[in-house]
Amino acid sequence: MTPTQELISPTTTSISTNVDIEIGQVDFEQTPLRLPDHTQLPETDGSIVQNFQELPQSILLTQSIWQTLENLHPDQQFCVGQDSGIYWQITDPPLNGCKAPDWYYVANVPPMLDGQIRRSYVLWQELIAPTIAIEFVSGNGSEERDRTPFAGKFWVYEQAIRIPFYAIYEVKKASVEVYHLIEGRYQIMSANEHGRYPISSMGVELGISQGLYHNLDLPWLRWWDAEGNFLLAGDERAFLAESIVQQETQRADQETQRADQETQRADQETQRADQETQRADQETQRADQETQQKERLAAYLRSIGINPDEV
Repeated sequence: MTPTQELISPTTTSISTNVDIEIGQVDFEQTPLRLPDHTQLPETDGSIVQNFQELPQSILLTQSIWQTLENLHPDQQFCVGQDSGIYWQITDPPLNGCKAPDWYYVANVPPMLDGQIRRSYVLWQELIAPTIAIEFVSGNGSEERDRTPFAGKFWVYEQAIRIPFYAIYEVKKASVEVYHLIEGRYQIMSANEHGRYPISSMGVELGISQGLYHNLDLPWLRWWDAEGNFLLAGDERAFLAESIVQQETQRADQETQRADQETQRADQETQRADQETQRADQETQRADQETQQKERLAAYLRSIGINPDEV
């Protein structure tokens, strides 16, 4: 490490400015050192690096965990970065001291700075490292596992920024490696019995789920809560809610149809009962008519001197 490459981190107070200053030329009490903030540092290197899966994957991670993060931070003091820079070291050019994870989350920091949307996350300005960083592998994974001091992503996340959890997701292999910072070194985590990786400080688990999101059927990096419940993104929740409403409507329609059928059956039974009553009445009437006819005949026979009982 050269004198102009001194590391900036939450535990380091000395800062290099890449400017040669002769001792005695500057009165530091009268001329305080001003460090660049997010408005003065580049927010992009101009390269196009995302494939067609990375953007929906980032959105899926953010949307599905957002409610969980809001529950963790009722004061709304947190931020999520998606392919945005983390400045960890002052260098010339500035981007040499910046890494841009595909996805990361920082706890207990304001979502905006002085009313402005963050252009990047400047570590020496806020001193709080992200809780987790996630990289999506687009090549062979060597860049995401690069341990070269002061240059490789793995080394910077582990030794410079000191991010507690680091995940490397490979969609082609449908796999994710998760590392936990323990005593200053990344230790690879073992999956639990469900094949997922608990992120204890967030109260969630990280894993892979094959499925259709938008119009892409892929293995997606997903969140579960500590109870093992699958965390849905906003459009998934809307689709699920719509499906539930449709199912409830179908069930209500089916119940209405069954009620109508029962009413029809009851009406038919009533009609049959009425018909039986009518038939019974008709039989009674016929019986009455026969009785009346017999009585009239018996009366006639008696009137002409014939005993009807003897006929």
